[in-house]
Amino acid sequence: MHLFHDTHHRLRQALLLLLGLTLGVFTAAAPGARAAEPPTPERQLARSAHPLDDLRPLGRMVGSADIVGLGEATHNSHEFFATKQRVFQYLVEKKGFTTFALETAWSSGMRVNDYVLRGEGDPERIVREEFQSSYAMWETREYLDLIRWMRGYNLHHSRKVQFMGDDMGYAGPELFSEVTAYTAKRYPALLPRVTALYKASRPTAGVGDTMNSTLKRPLAERKRQADEVRRAYELLAAQRPGPDRAEHAWILQYARTIAQTGAMWAFDFFDADQLKESRLYRDRIMAENTVWWQRQTGHKMLLSAHNGHVGYAPTLSAEYPKVQGAFIREAVGSAYMNIGFTFGQGSFNALDLNDPAEPIREFTVGPPEPGSNEEVLERVSPRDYYLDLRKVAKPAKDWLGTFRPTRSIGNSWPQDTDQMRLGPSFDVLVHLHRVTAAHRL
Repeated sequence: MHLFHDTHHRLRQALLLLLGLTLGVFTAAAPGARAAEPPTPERQLARSAHPLDDLRPLGRMVGSADIVGLGEATHNSHEFFATKQRVFQYLVEKKGFTTFALETAWSSGMRVNDYVLRGEGDPERIVREEFQSSYAMWETREYLDLIRWMRGYNLHHSRKVQFMGDDMGYAGPELFSEVTAYTAKRYPALLPRVTALYKASRPTAGVGDTMNSTLKRPLAERKRQADEVRRAYELLAAQRPGPDRAEHAWILQYARTIAQTGAMWAFDFFDADQLKESRLYRDRIMAENTVWWQRQTGHKMLLSAHNGHVGYAPTLSAEYPKVQGAFIREAVGSAYMNIGFTFGQGSFNALDLNDPAEPIREFTVGPPEPGSNEEVLERVSPRDYYLDLRKVAKPAKDWLGTFRPTRSIGNSWPQDTDQMRLGPSFDVLVHLHRVTAAHRL
């Protein structure tokens, strides 16, 4: 964990840790011994590799999955975002997928979805306003392009695509308005009580200001607010549904999301045990929200998040004891599959932890160090490629099951080191040789 030099820096670090976006870059371990004779892991992997310019084999790897988790090895490189859009478009057009789910606030997803479905609002303004604070990594030209593509698709197709956010770092006023309006319509006697319980938590400022100010509140105050929004949810959940059961289910989910946000902010992020619990809670709730959406809508979904969330297995440090992908797999079984990313070298944007102001800057890393997973992956093919890790033969299968240093860059730089086992973490792996920084708005 980073040392906190002053109050502002400590609060910023806690906010980053809260939202789980500070996965570190892993430095190299000592070189491992090369196989004395073929077959080597890279040769075995080469037999399974498919060029990234042809997604048809990827479609077969996805199979009948309803939820596909698609990771990223940095939170702000162009090639990861561009590949995600390309994969999503393919899944929409060839596999019947209809929802793009992002590691962002549920209420932010609502605003984006209003534009995607009905053209409400200006997409660039929505991106600028909603993707702030620890979600600022999504404030890019690449995500704006994706959102505009989704809107364009809906203008010409009867089967609509949708956008959702599965995270709980922020609960926007849209959620509160939906819940109170429904309460006024269906349970008017409860409206004064629900309104009072929501009063302290309903945001009056933008996303970034709200998140930053919430963290600065005393822990006792945050716990009180969490209790209030939880009681509001329980009050509504105890009521008999109205004639429109689908509408009732959506409103309860909105109230549940508000309560999730309150519970997240009620952790003491400066206590090591509480911090670990908050990470476990966050990944569990993101999984529950994703599964709820899929079951409620029946949509096939692409889930976009960091490698450290969509995977199945924790890293060697177990900073995240159990991750979102593991929770989803536990809930839906083989209806969930995931795709991880690795890369050889290149650039990304991240918060500069060496600057007290922590501005977002561009950073570059060189070729993989000896002993890392990427060192071998770079030798598999001269082209960008992907492979189905579930079907890899030995000795590569054993190689994939071993902890090794692996780049996994989150919201900030530099970060501590860790190690990952690729085989137990991912079903499919995409390897890019070079990445460039995403285009910030």
